[in-house]
This record gives sequence, C-alpha cells and structure tokens, in this order.
Amino acid sequence: MKFKCENQQEFVIGGYTNPQGERKGFGALLIGFYDQEGLQYAGKVGTGFTDSMLQKIKTDMTEVAQENCPFQHPGSLPSKEVHWLQPKMVCEVAFTEWTKTNKLRHPRFLGLRKDKPAKKVVKEM
Repeated sequence: MKFKCENQQEFVIGGYTNPQGERKGFGALLIGFYDQEGLQYAGKVGTGFTDSMLQKIKTDMTEVAQENCPFQHPGSLPSKEVHWLQPKMVCEVAFTEWTKTNKLRHPRFLGLRKDKPAKKVVKEM
C-alpha cells in the first residue's frame, strides 16, 4: 500500500481566477501568507470545492473585491482574468509539500476559516 503524506494550514485569499468550461463561480483561489514584508503568494487552489461552495464563496468574495493586487511580488502571479481581493478571507488548504520557491504542491481546498484573522496567517513550516 502507498500512503501520501499531507500537510495543511490556513492561507489568506488574495484573488481568484475566472471559471473554465462548465464550472461556475470561479476557477481557482490565489492564496498566500504573511511574513515581515507583507502578503506572499503561495499558489492557487482549484480543487476540493462543491458546486454550492463555489457559488457561496464567489458571493462572499464580491464583498471584498478591490482593484489592486494585495501580494508583495506580483511577477510570479497569473496575469490573465484575475480578480483581486482585500486580504480578509482565510481558508484551510491541504497540500503535499512546499516547493523551493515557497509555492504549494498539490493544494486542495478544505474550507473557509472565519475564526482566524487574516493578518495572523503565517507560513507554519
């Protein structure tokens, strides 16, 4: 038998991409964590959502929309069809590991975290 180790932690939602194909709501969440410089991009998460979650989260995100990218180094971000958000929403994400460039490998959405302030979200490992 083969077992896959999985990590999980909270991330701040800083934006989202448009849905592709038959998908409704949004394509993927752009997520990050805070360090001494500000909000750092950690990757995008596009799996783990039910159809109803996609619609509910999209509705929540429209309330915190903004024009500017909240991440510190936007050069590593997707540039097409991205919608930026005030960094107020927090989500829990499972992933296999961190890459050498501090990006998530195989992220999967687990749920929103309404109990944790976004400014307290830091890289845990």
